[in-house]
Amino acid sequence: MTAVLVHWVLAALVLMVTAHAVPGMEVKNFVSALLASLIVGVVNTVLWPVLAFLTFPLTLVTFGLFLLVVNGICLKLAAGLSPGFSIKGFFPAIVGSVMLTILGWLVRFVLFPGRA
Repeated sequence: MTAVLVHWVLAALVLMVTAHAVPGMEVKNFVSALLASLIVGVVNTVLWPVLAFLTFPLTLVTFGLFLLVVNGICLKLAAGLSPGFSIKGFFPAIVGSVMLTILGWLVRFVLFPGRA
């Protein structure tokens, strides 16, 4: 249970860093980041596999690059569902999703080296 809470807090911190670095992304406060990271996780767990399956032909033709668009769609949707978290435009959603992925991976690699 503690590991889940630690990962949740770290995901919120990564979201805040990403929102600070990417123009067009905004997180009002840490509580908003906690809620937004929870919603991002739920959207990525439930909706991302469905979108990835439905867009598989397009993903295949673009050699996987269309998954960046799918990630941006999921992040933009999560921002729409989260109070205190907003993304202005679609390009910041794509850049933000890439940055979230990289930063999240780096945090897991540094803090939990055996499980990254």
